[in-house]
Amino acid sequence: MAVPSETPRDTLVAFLPHRLNRQPVVVRGLTADELWICAGLSAAAGFALGLPLAWLTHSIAMVPTLIVAGIALGVFVGGGFLRAQKRGRPDTWLYRQLQWRLALRHPALAALLCGKRLITRSGCWTTRRNTDRGAP
Repeated sequence: MAVPSETPRDTLVAFLPHRLNRQPVVVRGLTADELWICAGLSAAAGFALGLPLAWLTHSIAMVPTLIVAGIALGVFVGGGFLRAQKRGRPDTWLYRQLQWRLALRHPALAALLCGKRLITRSGCWTTRRNTDRGAP
């Protein structure tokens, strides 16, 4: 006869999936958010290169052509670069690294983007313990 406080072994979860809450990898080791950032920056670079080239060649088609080429190149090259940077690091490393660099280089902008929550002090840390055993 089973005691009411005991539960059968069939109803217990024998494992806890540790990758359940991670974002899935979409393309070349990038998650969806990283892919959007990479594609957006690449599109902006393609647009910046396409405007002067369109003016020189008198062809407005250069702008969207260089935007698409920039996105393709940016996702291919940027995806490989970010995959190599993220290898062996925690899931949030990239976002914290960007936030930390922003807090160090642009403190006014970091205040708007929650960068003030990071510890940016460098130096020796102490526990304020007295090493002298004879002192009270």
